[in-house]
Amino acid sequence: MKDFIDFLKSKVFLIQLGLALLLLILVCFGTLQWLKSTTNHNEFVEVPDFSKMSVQDMRKLAEEKGLRYEVLDSTNYDPAYPRFSILEQNPTAGTKVKDNRKIYFTVNPSGYKKVSVPDIVQVTQRNATSMLRAVGLDVQRVTYIDELGKDMVYQIKHKGKYVKPGDKLPKTSKVELICGNGTIPGSAIIKAESKE
Repeated sequence: MKDFIDFLKSKVFLIQLGLALLLLILVCFGTLQWLKSTTNHNEFVEVPDFSKMSVQDMRKLAEEKGLRYEVLDSTNYDPAYPRFSILEQNPTAGTKVKDNRKIYFTVNPSGYKKVSVPDIVQVTQRNATSMLRAVGLDVQRVTYIDELGKDMVYQIKHKGKYVKPGDKLPKTSKVELICGNGTIPGSAIIKAESKE
């Protein structure tokens, strides 16, 4: 035991211990330097603003900046943005990211998705308007015809053409409701004949 304690106090052991500590420090320092160089430590790319850019222009700019990208489909059309342009990006513009980082893009579709016209025939104008709004359609105009059911919907038009329940129209389309005015069809002719 005394020999072991004498060895721990010896000059040879202290020199070897010092060399081992120095070697450990050098290995740690070298490893950190290698990690910094391979992970591009403190080297960032600022994400550009791709908003309203076409997909083709986005690809070109992303490649110039050394970024990867993935295009995600969007079901919500935004009329404030050009068709097939970038609606959203993640990470957002101005974010600092590492080289070769993947950016996710949501693209504006070519137009509003189509919705089915609800069955509003023989429904009051007020209820029909609510049902249309619920699916994303709107009433542009109401036209009245001689029919007994006052404010009852008899037909639907879109851009001058008749449509029927179940037909597909782009969301936000405006339709015309043809409603009854509470008059019996042909009653004007009967009145005219009775006067003679």
